Amino acid sequence: MKQFLEFIPLIIFFIIYKMFNIYAATASLMISMAIVLIISYFKDGKIGKMQWITFAMIMVFGTLTLALHDDAFIKWKVTVVYAVFTIVLLVTQFIYKKPAIKQMLSKELTLPEKVWNNLNLGWAILFAVLAVLNLYIAFNMPINVWVNFKVFGLMGITLVFTVLSGIYIYKYLPKTKEEEK
Repeated sequence: MKQFLEFIPLIIFFIIYKMFNIYAATASLMISMAIVLIISYFKDGKIGKMQWITFAMIMVFGTLTLALHDDAFIKWKVTVVYAVFTIVLLVTQFIYKKPAIKQMLSKELTLPEKVWNNLNLGWAILFAVLAVLNLYIAFNMPINVWVNFKVFGLMGITLVFTVLSGIYIYKYLPKTKEEEK
């Protein structure tokens, strides 16, 4: 449910863009993201670090887009968010020796350290590739292509990578006694 709630602003962004323009869509993204954050806080009693980062970036780049009437800022937001995620994942793994993916998921999963490191590095590489890909599409393609990519391409690629991550870690998950029989 939480993941679905976080996609609502993106869906609203897409619909408003198709009905009006990028500026109305940007305003709707900012408003709907604020509402999602409020709902998340009342539902869970807290807001995650990644949600705060994403929200802050939407507010900064959205405000610049609207104030300067320049869609380049909202296009840059995606790349900056993914770059921040990449840096966080790499710093937590290589400097602090505590992969962020492990910190986020270790309560639900028990995996060998090497698997946590591979998973963390894999997501860092994915975010870096998506950051660069976003830049290319945002500034070399028409805006409607970029909006479709932002809404469907990034979501699809992330979903596929999530499934591949699940397949990768499945063999390392501890077996229950029934599964061992």
